[in-house]
Amino acid sequence: MEHKNRKVALISLGCPKNLVNSEEMAALISEAGYSFSDDPAEADAVVINTCAFIESAKTEAIDRILETAALREINPELKIVVAGCLAQRYSDEIRGDLPEVDGILGTGSYSEIVSVLESVLDGGRPTVKNNISAPLKELPRVVSTGPAWAYLRIAEGCDNHCAYCVIPSLRGRYRSRDRESILAEARTLALSGVKELIVVAQDITRYGTDLYKKRCLSGLLRELCEMDFSWIRLHYLYPEEIDDELIETIASEEKIVKYLDIPIQHINDAILRRMNRRSTGAQIRSLFRKLRERIPGLVLRTSLITGLPGEGEEQFEELCTFLREARIERAGVFPYSPEEGTPAAAMPDRCDTEEAERRAGLCMEIQAEIMDEFAASLIGRTLSVLVMGREEDGTLWGRSEYDSPDIDGRVIISGDAYPGELIRVRVTAADEGDLIGERY
Repeated sequence: MEHKNRKVALISLGCPKNLVNSEEMAALISEAGYSFSDDPAEADAVVINTCAFIESAKTEAIDRILETAALREINPELKIVVAGCLAQRYSDEIRGDLPEVDGILGTGSYSEIVSVLESVLDGGRPTVKNNISAPLKELPRVVSTGPAWAYLRIAEGCDNHCAYCVIPSLRGRYRSRDRESILAEARTLALSGVKELIVVAQDITRYGTDLYKKRCLSGLLRELCEMDFSWIRLHYLYPEEIDDELIETIASEEKIVKYLDIPIQHINDAILRRMNRRSTGAQIRSLFRKLRERIPGLVLRTSLITGLPGEGEEQFEELCTFLREARIERAGVFPYSPEEGTPAAAMPDRCDTEEAERRAGLCMEIQAEIMDEFAASLIGRTLSVLVMGREEDGTLWGRSEYDSPDIDGRVIISGDAYPGELIRVRVTAADEGDLIGERY
């Protein structure tokens, strides 16, 4: 079928790694001669790149599929392609329970998006699921975050096999990208005006251990710091893989923002063992102390899970005590969600969902006080702020180096600036997670 003038809408759900896959699909779709529509109702086909990490992500993906299918009342010929983690994990269920879906594209098959689109537009109903642990393909990419920041994915998959996590079964074994391919992409991003480079993978600290048989993140970061970026942000570092060389690199390279996202999930030794994590509570405490000693002004972010099977009041109270003592500036707390096929889902002694949610809420109450205290400590200081945009009411806002996109708060700015500009802002107040300041 001739696809000149054919329009595609692309919807990306889930994490930054998923967004990079969506950007790769966008480049391939564009190269094939399709145009894009911001309105799915006006498209010939809609590609929904989904997440299926936890129950809420699956629900969001299914809701979006059904919302898109309802647009057929306006556009009866609309085709729907479901890609990504939901497609990889539940392709049979999608075929059986969601007849609205025309095409299915697994996580190992993003490079096949054009052939899948051509098939569904010709009336086909393809399911394409290739080997999720196959060597990585270097694909073109259309950066969608702009105007001044972008993600740089350095690896795919995960070998950590945490007991609660489905990622290895959705994304395959850990595979580092070739160093030269990463650096070439980074150079292109720098030349395009990107000021903040966010280095991402399921576990960036493991970078190179498969391909080069050693940890290579420190060397890669030093090369990235030689490029024309202002900020380099790191997501995600696993505590077990953080060595002295990496700490020294982060401490000494001015471009690496002193904001580290280190998911620890818990602090109690018994729960960490059940999670199949490799650190003990004492090792985590020791690492956080060392990081704060070696990296002045460090802001830490972590993620925590409450209600894992075996977590009683004693284990939960240890987690709360740790939060009060460690004063982690940024944290996300999630109630345990049993995912079929994971070891944790088969474990006995799981507290009910309501209790897991109650515990998560209590942790967030503790954390909210810590975050408010940190925000108050910034009042009177002058921070570098990347201007992100302007609201409809004219409010100018941006992010400081202590704020990662779509995760943390914002800086509300008085004074004039344009999106993508890196400016200095004097903080005058704090309000419910956001900072308020004036251009300095």
